[in-house]
Amino acid sequence: MSTNKHAIIRYQTLDKCFRNTGKRYYIEDLLEACNNALFDFDPNSLGIKKRQLYDDVRFMESSQGWSIPLEKVKDGRRAYYHYEDDSFSINNQPLNDNEAEQIKSAMLVLGRFKGLPQFEWVNELIPKLDQTFNLSSQNQEIISFDTNEFLIGAEYISTLFKAIQNKQSLIVTYKSFKSIDEQKINFHPYHLKQYNNRWFVFGKNDGFDNLTNLALDRIKSIDHSSIKFDTSQMIDFEEFFEDIIGVTKPDDVVLTKIILKATPQLAPYIITKPLHGSQKNIEETESFYTFSIEVIPNYELNKKILSFGNGIQVLEPTKIREAIKEELAKTFEKYN
Repeated sequence: MSTNKHAIIRYQTLDKCFRNTGKRYYIEDLLEACNNALFDFDPNSLGIKKRQLYDDVRFMESSQGWSIPLEKVKDGRRAYYHYEDDSFSINNQPLNDNEAEQIKSAMLVLGRFKGLPQFEWVNELIPKLDQTFNLSSQNQEIISFDTNEFLIGAEYISTLFKAIQNKQSLIVTYKSFKSIDEQKINFHPYHLKQYNNRWFVFGKNDGFDNLTNLALDRIKSIDHSSIKFDTSQMIDFEEFFEDIIGVTKPDDVVLTKIILKATPQLAPYIITKPLHGSQKNIEETESFYTFSIEVIPNYELNKKILSFGNGIQVLEPTKIREAIKEELAKTFEKYN
Protein backbone atom coordinates (compact mmCIF):
# COMPACT_ATOMS: atom_id res chain seq x y z
CA MET A 1 0.00 0.00 0.00
CA SER A 2 1.32 3.40 -0.95
CA THR A 3 2.63 5.51 1.96
CA ASN A 4 1.13 8.57 0.28
CA LYS A 5 -2.35 7.00 0.33
CA HIS A 6 -1.96 6.22 4.05
CA ALA A 7 -0.93 9.83 4.70
CA ILE A 8 -3.98 11.19 2.87
CA ILE A 9 -6.24 8.93 4.95
CA ARG A 10 -4.62 10.21 8.18
CA TYR A 11 -4.87 13.89 7.16
CA GLN A 12 -8.54 13.50 6.22
CA THR A 13 -9.28 11.68 9.50
CA LEU A 14 -7.56 14.35 11.59
CA ASP A 15 -9.42 17.05 9.67
CA LYS A 16 -12.76 15.42 10.60
CA CYS A 17 -11.72 15.13 14.24
CA PHE A 18 -10.57 18.76 14.48
CA ARG A 19 -13.89 19.93 12.94
CA ASN A 20 -16.07 17.85 15.27
CA THR A 21 -17.48 20.22 17.92
CA GLY A 22 -19.44 17.45 19.65
CA LYS A 23 -16.44 15.55 20.99
CA ARG A 24 -13.14 16.33 22.63
CA TYR A 25 -10.24 14.62 20.84
CA TYR A 26 -7.23 13.97 23.06
CA ILE A 27 -4.03 12.63 21.49
CA GLU A 28 -5.06 9.03 22.28
CA ASP A 29 -8.43 9.60 20.56
CA LEU A 30 -6.74 11.05 17.46
CA LEU A 31 -4.36 8.09 17.30
CA GLU A 32 -7.26 5.62 17.63
CA ALA A 33 -9.29 7.42 14.93
CA CYS A 34 -6.34 7.41 12.49
CA ASN A 35 -5.55 3.74 13.05
CA ASN A 36 -9.20 2.72 12.72
CA ALA A 37 -9.39 4.57 9.38
CA LEU A 38 -6.19 2.88 8.19
CA PHE A 39 -7.41 -0.59 9.22
CA ASP A 40 -10.77 -0.01 7.48
CA PHE A 41 -8.99 0.92 4.27
CA ASP A 42 -6.19 -1.65 4.52
CA PRO A 43 -6.63 -4.59 6.94
CA ASN A 44 -2.91 -5.36 6.61
CA SER A 45 -1.89 -1.92 7.84
CA LEU A 46 0.34 -1.84 10.93
CA GLY A 47 -1.08 1.52 11.98
CA ILE A 48 0.97 4.44 13.33
CA LYS A 49 2.52 5.52 16.63
CA LYS A 50 2.26 8.85 18.47
CA ARG A 51 5.48 10.14 16.89
CA GLN A 52 3.98 9.83 13.39
CA LEU A 53 0.78 11.47 14.59
CA TYR A 54 2.69 14.47 15.95
CA ASP A 55 4.58 14.72 12.64
CA ASP A 56 1.26 14.71 10.76
CA VAL A 57 -0.15 17.48 12.93
CA ARG A 58 3.00 19.61 12.48
CA PHE A 59 2.80 19.14 8.72
CA MET A 60 -0.86 20.17 8.63
CA GLU A 61 -0.01 23.30 10.65
CA SER A 62 2.90 24.24 8.34
CA SER A 63 2.74 26.37 5.19
CA GLN A 64 3.80 23.31 3.20
CA GLY A 65 0.63 21.66 4.49
CA TRP A 66 -2.58 23.65 5.01
CA SER A 67 -1.67 26.13 7.78
CA ILE A 68 -4.54 24.76 9.86
CA PRO A 69 -5.80 27.05 12.72
CA LEU A 70 -5.36 24.35 15.37
CA GLU A 71 -5.99 25.09 19.04
CA LYS A 72 -4.61 22.93 21.86
CA VAL A 73 -6.89 23.28 24.88
CA LYS A 74 -5.59 22.34 28.34
CA ASP A 75 -7.88 20.04 30.33
CA GLY A 76 -6.18 19.28 33.61
CA ARG A 77 -2.96 17.41 32.88
CA ARG A 78 -4.13 16.58 29.37
CA ALA A 79 -5.10 18.59 26.27
CA TYR A 80 -7.57 18.16 23.43
CA TYR A 81 -7.40 19.55 19.89
CA HIS A 82 -9.88 21.39 17.67
CA TYR A 83 -10.00 24.08 14.99
CA GLU A 84 -10.35 27.66 16.24
CA ASP A 85 -12.78 28.09 13.35
CA ASP A 86 -15.05 25.04 13.15
CA SER A 87 -15.96 25.91 9.54
CA PHE A 88 -12.35 25.37 8.49
CA SER A 89 -11.41 22.24 6.50
CA ILE A 90 -8.32 21.27 4.53
CA ASN A 91 -10.70 20.37 1.69
CA ASN A 92 -11.75 24.02 1.43
CA GLN A 93 -8.19 25.29 1.21
CA PRO A 94 -6.30 26.34 -1.92
CA LEU A 95 -3.43 24.15 -3.08
CA ASN A 96 -0.32 24.13 -0.95
CA ASP A 97 3.06 24.94 -2.56
CA ASN A 98 3.89 21.28 -3.10
CA GLU A 99 0.61 20.50 -4.86
CA ALA A 100 0.79 23.65 -6.97
CA GLU A 101 4.29 22.75 -8.21
CA GLN A 102 3.17 19.24 -9.08
CA ILE A 103 0.21 20.56 -11.09
CA LYS A 104 2.43 23.11 -12.85
CA SER A 105 4.77 20.31 -13.91
CA ALA A 106 1.83 18.24 -15.15
CA MET A 107 0.52 21.23 -17.12
CA LEU A 108 3.89 21.59 -18.86
CA VAL A 109 3.72 17.98 -19.99
CA LEU A 110 0.07 18.34 -21.06
CA GLY A 111 1.10 21.37 -23.10
CA ARG A 112 3.00 19.05 -25.42
CA PHE A 113 -0.31 17.73 -26.75
CA LYS A 114 -1.83 21.14 -27.51
CA GLY A 115 -2.89 21.41 -31.14
CA LEU A 116 -3.10 17.66 -31.73
CA PRO A 117 -6.50 16.25 -32.73
CA GLN A 118 -8.04 13.99 -30.07
CA PHE A 119 -6.39 16.19 -27.44
CA GLU A 120 -8.51 19.31 -27.95
CA TRP A 121 -9.58 19.01 -24.29
CA VAL A 122 -6.05 19.99 -23.27
CA ASN A 123 -6.61 23.48 -24.74
CA GLU A 124 -9.63 23.91 -22.44
CA LEU A 125 -8.24 22.14 -19.37
CA ILE A 126 -4.98 24.08 -18.94
CA PRO A 127 -6.59 27.58 -18.72
CA LYS A 128 -9.24 26.21 -16.31
CA LEU A 129 -6.59 24.72 -14.02
CA ASP A 130 -4.60 27.94 -14.24
CA GLN A 131 -7.59 30.13 -13.36
CA THR A 132 -8.99 27.84 -10.63
CA PHE A 133 -5.73 27.37 -8.76
CA ASN A 134 -4.03 30.64 -9.76
CA LEU A 135 -0.93 28.75 -10.93
CA SER A 136 0.59 31.28 -13.29
CA SER A 137 3.47 33.16 -11.75
CA GLN A 138 5.10 34.14 -15.04
CA ASN A 139 4.10 34.62 -18.66
CA GLN A 140 7.33 33.32 -20.14
CA GLU A 141 7.34 29.74 -21.47
CA ILE A 142 10.07 27.74 -19.75
CA ILE A 143 9.89 24.51 -21.76
CA SER A 144 9.38 23.71 -25.45
CA PHE A 145 8.81 20.44 -27.27
CA ASP A 146 9.82 19.49 -30.77
CA THR A 147 6.34 19.45 -32.30
CA ASN A 148 4.89 20.80 -35.53
CA GLU A 149 1.35 22.16 -35.18
CA PHE A 150 1.09 22.58 -38.97
CA LEU A 151 2.03 18.98 -39.80
CA ILE A 152 0.14 17.64 -42.84
CA GLY A 153 -1.98 14.63 -41.89
CA ALA A 154 -2.30 15.52 -38.20
CA GLU A 155 -6.04 15.99 -38.73
CA TYR A 156 -6.36 12.20 -39.14
CA ILE A 157 -4.88 11.36 -35.73
CA SER A 158 -8.24 11.69 -33.98
CA THR A 159 -10.08 9.42 -36.46
CA LEU A 160 -7.34 6.79 -36.37
CA PHE A 161 -7.04 6.98 -32.58
CA LYS A 162 -10.76 6.28 -32.16
CA ALA A 163 -10.72 3.55 -34.81
CA ILE A 164 -7.91 1.74 -32.98
CA GLN A 165 -9.78 2.08 -29.68
CA ASN A 166 -13.05 0.80 -31.15
CA LYS A 167 -11.48 -1.80 -33.48
CA GLN A 168 -13.08 -0.16 -36.51
CA SER A 169 -11.94 -1.03 -40.04
CA LEU A 170 -11.44 1.86 -42.48
CA ILE A 171 -11.27 2.72 -46.15
CA VAL A 172 -8.15 4.85 -46.60
CA THR A 173 -7.47 6.81 -49.77
CA TYR A 174 -3.68 6.87 -49.99
CA LYS A 175 -1.01 8.16 -52.34
CA SER A 176 2.52 6.97 -51.68
CA PHE A 177 5.65 8.83 -52.80
CA LYS A 178 6.32 6.02 -55.30
CA SER A 179 2.88 6.07 -56.90
CA ILE A 180 1.33 8.54 -59.35
CA ASP A 181 -2.24 7.49 -58.60
CA GLU A 182 -4.24 7.38 -55.40
CA GLN A 183 -5.44 4.01 -54.14
CA LYS A 184 -8.24 2.92 -51.82
CA ILE A 185 -7.15 0.55 -49.06
CA ASN A 186 -9.23 -1.63 -46.75
CA PHE A 187 -7.26 -0.93 -43.59
CA HIS A 188 -7.44 -2.24 -40.02
CA PRO A 189 -5.47 0.20 -37.77
CA TYR A 190 -3.54 -1.11 -34.75
CA HIS A 191 -0.98 1.48 -33.65
CA LEU A 192 0.04 5.14 -34.11
CA LYS A 193 3.73 6.04 -34.07
CA GLN A 194 5.57 9.36 -34.35
CA TYR A 195 9.10 9.40 -35.74
CA ASN A 196 11.19 12.36 -36.86
CA ASN A 197 8.17 14.71 -36.57
CA ARG A 198 6.05 12.52 -38.87
CA TRP A 199 3.15 10.30 -37.88
CA PHE A 200 2.61 6.73 -39.09
CA VAL A 201 -0.21 4.26 -38.57
CA PHE A 202 0.46 0.51 -38.49
CA GLY A 203 -2.18 -2.05 -39.34
CA LYS A 204 -3.49 -4.78 -41.63
CA ASN A 205 -3.86 -3.93 -45.31
CA ASP A 206 -6.26 -6.37 -46.97
CA GLY A 207 -3.99 -6.34 -50.03
CA PHE A 208 -0.94 -7.68 -48.15
CA ASP A 209 -0.08 -10.56 -45.84
CA ASN A 210 2.33 -8.58 -43.68
CA LEU A 211 1.95 -5.60 -41.35
CA THR A 212 1.66 -2.29 -43.23
CA ASN A 213 2.55 1.24 -42.15
CA LEU A 214 1.06 4.34 -43.74
CA ALA A 215 2.43 7.87 -43.43
CA LEU A 216 -0.36 10.20 -42.33
CA ASP A 217 0.89 12.99 -44.58
CA ARG A 218 0.18 10.75 -47.62
CA ILE A 219 -3.42 10.01 -46.59
CA LYS A 220 -6.00 11.85 -48.69
CA SER A 221 -9.19 10.75 -46.90
CA ILE A 222 -10.56 8.23 -44.40
CA ASP A 223 -14.01 6.61 -44.36
CA HIS A 224 -15.54 3.95 -42.13
CA SER A 225 -15.80 0.46 -43.56
CA SER A 226 -18.38 -2.27 -42.95
CA ILE A 227 -15.70 -4.97 -43.21
CA LYS A 228 -15.14 -6.93 -39.99
CA PHE A 229 -12.07 -5.74 -38.09
CA ASP A 230 -9.14 -8.11 -38.70
CA THR A 231 -6.75 -8.68 -35.77
CA SER A 232 -4.60 -11.32 -37.51
CA GLN A 233 -1.58 -9.00 -37.81
CA MET A 234 -1.88 -7.45 -34.34
CA ILE A 235 1.41 -7.68 -32.40
CA ASP A 236 3.30 -6.32 -29.38
CA PHE A 237 4.46 -2.99 -30.83
CA GLU A 238 6.87 -2.26 -28.00
CA GLU A 239 8.72 -5.42 -28.98
CA PHE A 240 8.32 -4.62 -32.69
CA PHE A 241 10.18 -1.29 -32.39
CA GLU A 242 12.84 -2.64 -30.03
CA ASP A 243 15.23 -3.76 -32.80
CA ILE A 244 14.86 -0.91 -35.29
CA ILE A 245 15.54 2.78 -35.69
CA GLY A 246 12.50 4.52 -37.16
CA VAL A 247 9.41 2.74 -38.46
CA THR A 248 10.58 0.38 -41.21
CA LYS A 249 11.17 -3.32 -40.49
CA PRO A 250 12.20 -5.25 -43.63
CA ASP A 251 11.04 -8.88 -43.67
CA ASP A 252 14.20 -10.32 -45.22
CA VAL A 253 16.73 -8.62 -42.88
CA VAL A 254 17.97 -10.01 -39.56
CA LEU A 255 19.32 -8.44 -36.39
CA THR A 256 22.84 -7.20 -37.19
CA LYS A 257 25.73 -5.99 -35.06
CA ILE A 258 27.05 -2.73 -36.54
CA ILE A 259 30.37 -1.26 -35.45
CA LEU A 260 30.88 2.47 -35.90
CA LYS A 261 33.63 4.98 -35.19
CA ALA A 262 32.93 8.58 -34.23
CA THR A 263 35.27 11.57 -34.20
CA PRO A 264 36.24 13.04 -30.80
CA GLN A 265 34.08 16.09 -31.61
CA LEU A 266 30.97 13.95 -32.18
CA ALA A 267 31.65 11.33 -29.49
CA PRO A 268 30.12 13.26 -26.53
CA TYR A 269 26.82 13.61 -28.42
CA ILE A 270 26.74 9.91 -29.33
CA ILE A 271 27.57 8.88 -25.76
CA THR A 272 24.95 11.11 -24.12
CA LYS A 273 22.30 10.45 -26.78
CA PRO A 274 22.77 6.86 -28.00
CA LEU A 275 21.71 5.95 -31.53
CA HIS A 276 19.84 2.95 -30.12
CA GLY A 277 19.15 1.28 -26.80
CA SER A 278 21.57 -1.54 -27.68
CA GLN A 279 24.54 0.84 -27.99
CA LYS A 280 27.73 -0.43 -26.31
CA ASN A 281 31.12 1.18 -25.86
CA ILE A 282 34.05 -0.66 -27.53
CA GLU A 283 36.95 1.77 -27.28
CA GLU A 284 37.39 5.45 -26.45
CA THR A 285 40.60 7.39 -27.05
CA GLU A 286 41.57 11.01 -27.67
CA SER A 287 41.36 10.34 -31.43
CA PHE A 288 38.12 8.37 -31.80
CA TYR A 289 35.19 6.61 -30.13
CA THR A 290 34.25 3.12 -31.32
CA PHE A 291 30.89 1.64 -30.41
CA SER A 292 28.36 -0.94 -31.57
CA ILE A 293 24.60 -1.20 -31.99
CA GLU A 294 22.46 -4.26 -32.72
CA VAL A 295 19.55 -3.42 -35.00
CA ILE A 296 17.72 -4.60 -38.08
CA PRO A 297 19.23 -2.47 -40.91
CA ASN A 298 16.69 -0.27 -42.67
CA TYR A 299 16.25 2.99 -44.58
CA GLU A 300 16.10 5.09 -41.41
CA LEU A 301 19.35 3.63 -40.07
CA ASN A 302 21.23 4.67 -43.22
CA LYS A 303 19.73 8.17 -43.08
CA LYS A 304 20.64 8.49 -39.40
CA ILE A 305 24.28 7.54 -40.12
CA LEU A 306 24.47 9.88 -43.12
CA SER A 307 23.06 12.74 -41.03
CA PHE A 308 26.32 12.83 -39.03
CA GLY A 309 28.39 13.52 -42.17
CA ASN A 310 32.11 12.91 -41.71
CA GLY A 311 31.67 12.66 -37.95
CA ILE A 312 30.88 8.97 -38.08
CA GLN A 313 32.17 5.96 -40.02
CA VAL A 314 30.79 2.43 -40.44
CA LEU A 315 33.49 -0.19 -39.80
CA GLU A 316 31.39 -3.35 -40.01
CA PRO A 317 29.56 -5.05 -41.64
CA THR A 318 30.95 -4.50 -45.15
CA LYS A 319 27.50 -4.46 -46.79
CA ILE A 320 26.32 -1.46 -44.77
CA ARG A 321 29.71 0.25 -45.02
CA GLU A 322 29.56 -0.03 -48.85
CA ALA A 323 25.95 1.21 -48.95
CA ILE A 324 26.90 4.33 -46.98
CA LYS A 325 30.01 4.80 -49.10
CA GLU A 326 27.89 4.64 -52.28
CA GLU A 327 25.44 7.24 -50.95
CA LEU A 328 28.30 9.57 -50.04
CA ALA A 329 29.80 9.14 -53.52
CA LYS A 330 26.47 10.13 -55.10
CA THR A 331 26.33 13.18 -52.83
CA PHE A 332 29.87 14.13 -53.77
CA GLU A 333 28.91 13.91 -57.46
CA LYS A 334 26.13 16.43 -56.88
CA TYR A 335 28.72 18.99 -55.71
CA ASN A 336 31.46 18.03 -58.17
